Amino acid sequence: MDDVSERQMHRRGHGYEFDAANTLSGDAYTGGQDHLLPIANVGRIMKKALPPNAKISKQAKETMQECASEFIGFITGEAADSCQKNNRKTINGDDICAAMKTLGLDDYADAMRGYLHRYKEHEERATSRDHNRIASIDVVDELSISKTTSSIRHLFPTNPSED
Repeated sequence: MDDVSERQMHRRGHGYEFDAANTLSGDAYTGGQDHLLPIANVGRIMKKALPPNAKISKQAKETMQECASEFIGFITGEAADSCQKNNRKTINGDDICAAMKTLGLDDYADAMRGYLHRYKEHEERATSRDHNRIASIDVVDELSISKTTSSIRHLFPTNPSED
């Protein structure tokens, strides 16, 4: 078998691999749909991003579910590799941001780093104020990546309630 055929037969990912039929296998894969985000959550996010009268097919939801799950797995895998090289077992937010930068997603990494910083600040304030209170922040302000967020701005409440 030549090199091209061999590459087509197996694509290796972070702890798992795809065969020619795009079937997942490997140590990090447990089988079934355990590696996918819940389809109801994906559908809900898609619905919020579209006009109220828009219809979303089952195939569109499933495709988005697979893409989003793969994207998260790709970034998490890169972060896990970095942690393993540094002899650490726990992935943190900084590892995710660094993985995004490594993968060429600099704008998103910078926005996520800002969000992470603000989240930590609010979490500390909430802990010092009231140990039972959950911190909330304005995610829209933190995730303003040029024109990209203008299409998703309505997904994030600007004045979250503080119960």
